Amino acid sequence: MRFSRIAAVAAAATVAEAQRPTDTSICDYYTTALLKENTAKNQYTLLTLVVNTVVIGNYTMPNVGIKVPGILAAGQYEGTDVNLLPYFTGELASTNRGGKSGVSVNFLDGGAAEPLMKNMPANDMNSKQYFLLTHLYQFFGSLLGCSQQGMPGFDAYTAAASMYKVHKFMDLNPYEVGYFIQQVGMAAASFGVAEEDVKAVGTALNSLFGYRCAPPATAIKAQGPALQSICIDGACPVSPMANGTCDPAYEPVLVPVNTTSNATKAAPGAQGTATMSGSGSGSGMMPTMSSMPSAVPTAGATAYGVSFAAAAAGVAALLI
Repeated sequence: MRFSRIAAVAAAATVAEAQRPTDTSICDYYTTALLKENTAKNQYTLLTLVVNTVVIGNYTMPNVGIKVPGILAAGQYEGTDVNLLPYFTGELASTNRGGKSGVSVNFLDGGAAEPLMKNMPANDMNSKQYFLLTHLYQFFGSLLGCSQQGMPGFDAYTAAASMYKVHKFMDLNPYEVGYFIQQVGMAAASFGVAEEDVKAVGTALNSLFGYRCAPPATAIKAQGPALQSICIDGACPVSPMANGTCDPAYEPVLVPVNTTSNATKAAPGAQGTATMSGSGSGSGMMPTMSSMPSAVPTAGATAYGVSFAAAAAGVAALLI
């Protein structure tokens, strides 16, 4: 049973050797390629695999040979040190709970990495970790066009429409946002997603979240336009769509307090408020996919000597 399932999924990987049709979403295409049947349950599984890899790094073997550190690991982006872990542990009072300042929340209270390595969001369905991870599955499912989302097995995303409001007390800078987007791209690439599709996802995330003062935009089609800027530190580039003014709904930036030392968040680059001075303050750097491995092939079939079929087999082995 185990080997027949692996063989069947590996055979289905030949779907990914052709270019993705323009009328087929990224979610639908790679669900079929990796898991054979394009069902709501399999789409949810695909998003679980990718998002868990974004968070904790590679945990499925084999994959196509791309090493993914994950956003909980300290790293570098464009030569600048990045550490996103304090936003998840509660070390920083950076979570928006509807007040006028951020609060400390531990989002790793459901077993941290251990359940993610078992292809789960958390050990405790009442944990904040479960809430966060399942909402990430749902959000990215919508962003990637999962056609079966909303059917039994994969709930639709119905949480906050404005990612700015969710993240407004984090004071994220372009290196932090860029590192997050980079990990998303690398996680997708590690499952054999084609380079052009990885770039398409990166472009979408950059456009939605990578500029400060961006006008309302739609992240989730069913929810309509809302403020989406996540990069709001003074070093973040100003949106070219801002037309010289910043929506008053973007409030002055508050730097989160470090709850373990009573200091404020240490961050590279200039700290600032979302004002419009000239063409933008700080570095003006737009988060890019420039640090993505250049060896990811367009067809997504073979990278670093390991085939897409091997990645499919690894996924099957994890799920059996």
